[in-house]
Amino acid sequence: MKLIVTGGAGFIGSAVVRRAVGEGRQVVNLDALTYSASLDNVASVARSPGYVFEHADICDAAAVAAIFERHQPDALMHLAAESHNDRAIDGPIDFVRTNVLGTAVLLEAARLYWSALPPGRREAFRFHHVSTDEVFGALGEDGAFSEATPYDPNSPYSASKAGADHLVRAWGRTYGLPVVITNCANNYGPFQFPEKLIPTVVVRALEGKTIPVYGDGRQVRDWLHVDDHAEALLTVLDRGRLGETYCIGGDSTRRNIEVVRMLCEALDRHAPANTPHADKITFVTDRPGHDFRYAIDASKIRDELGWAPRTPVPQGLDETVRWYVENQAWWQAIRDRGFASERQGLSGGG
Repeated sequence: MKLIVTGGAGFIGSAVVRRAVGEGRQVVNLDALTYSASLDNVASVARSPGYVFEHADICDAAAVAAIFERHQPDALMHLAAESHNDRAIDGPIDFVRTNVLGTAVLLEAARLYWSALPPGRREAFRFHHVSTDEVFGALGEDGAFSEATPYDPNSPYSASKAGADHLVRAWGRTYGLPVVITNCANNYGPFQFPEKLIPTVVVRALEGKTIPVYGDGRQVRDWLHVDDHAEALLTVLDRGRLGETYCIGGDSTRRNIEVVRMLCEALDRHAPANTPHADKITFVTDRPGHDFRYAIDASKIRDELGWAPRTPVPQGLDETVRWYVENQAWWQAIRDRGFASERQGLSGGG
């Protein structure tokens, strides 16, 4: 199989690329190399004979069409996206452009390419769109999102991803494009850009800075190791039913403050300081529109495709902390480019 992965130099995309190449697939990594992407994330497979990199913006219709024509893929997995909620508050139009317009450009390029394929290859082709559980809005104290949960996005980011999901379904229903959608829980693991919660905590702690926690830290998230997610995505690509949606969760709901304290304990083991790292925790004004709780019912992908997460959260967090401790050159290069890991998303009044 030859697979185009959009956003393959990003956090989740690079995990998919590394796994797919390791499984012997041919992979075309299509990435614009925006601020949070890096070819260092795929350096371990860059010399593999089945790997090719294409530097392009998914909003550039001519470039995308040329990549389809040049590489003749059997499938496309779409992960390219603007994804940080705080940045979406400060600059929502960039999210609409990439996440909505970019998805429409990809869909149309895929439709034109797919419609011209010979019958056997046409039947085998699929467009896999990777989305988020945030499109469903927020949960109360109990319950879980499932494939039947109505959409109720609360932020510019989640609204842009919901728009992309709807476009994918529309291209499937209107044109017959063979599509599948996945909605995932919060990812964590190696190579995550230090603007999300877990790498922010770890990197700031290693720099001796305070560890900011939004509000009272009682927000709940379902945590999914990125390598487990990559395995799930390739499983859906291979065996998921066309036209279906699959929710991918880690079966590991934790409050943010609990995750932060677990990270501090791991930091005390792998990078001990003069005082416990938890002493650096500070509570800051919550983010505008911050959803209280996410949780995923992943029974459909488990029952239909036999996938389940492999990595317990305590183990995954400990291994993630160790990776950031041992790979300081990776995140220091990000610092050298000017990213200071300071708070964003205050323009909404937070």
